[in-house]
Amino acid sequence: MTNTTKRQGQAKLLRSFRKIHRTTGALLFVFFFFISVSGLLLGWKKHSGGLILPKSYTGTSTDLKDWLPLDSLHQNACRILHDSVAADLSLDLERIDVRKDKGMVKFVFADHFWGIQLDGATGQLLHIEQRRSDYIEKIHDGSVLDFYLGTSDGQIKLVYTTIMGIALLIFTITGFWLWYGPKRMRN
Repeated sequence: MTNTTKRQGQAKLLRSFRKIHRTTGALLFVFFFFISVSGLLLGWKKHSGGLILPKSYTGTSTDLKDWLPLDSLHQNACRILHDSVAADLSLDLERIDVRKDKGMVKFVFADHFWGIQLDGATGQLLHIEQRRSDYIEKIHDGSVLDFYLGTSDGQIKLVYTTIMGIALLIFTITGFWLWYGPKRMRN
């Protein structure tokens, strides 16, 4: 293989990689925009002064033997949610976070982005929180579409993360080649 033929082959490969890189970028621009902005927000959530990630408040006792039973705390959280936020909100739970070291229990509801923090010992309300960080996470991983469309097993999230993961891999490979290819051709 002559030097000219070899160089022409390298130039052709470089043009192909440039086209793949450009086309992938153009097709997925909006998705990369949402991933980058939501990723930045998630990276800063603990340093947002409670704007993105709600502050965890402290209860009166960290000794579990002083605490009320979880079902009593749960009933209290549901009552507070309906009385203080909206009476028609679903009471289905996504999770219960027991923060023994803070003397607090956090009830995070599944069908909306609200949470209730209660004192574990007294059952008193510590904080009603809007879960902005959960919403941003759903935007970041694509599950926000599963949430609004009501898909059962996160099918949209799976397709979305697969496409975006493959696209990032393609960008990495083609981007490296767009940087390295001309250096290789010069030598």
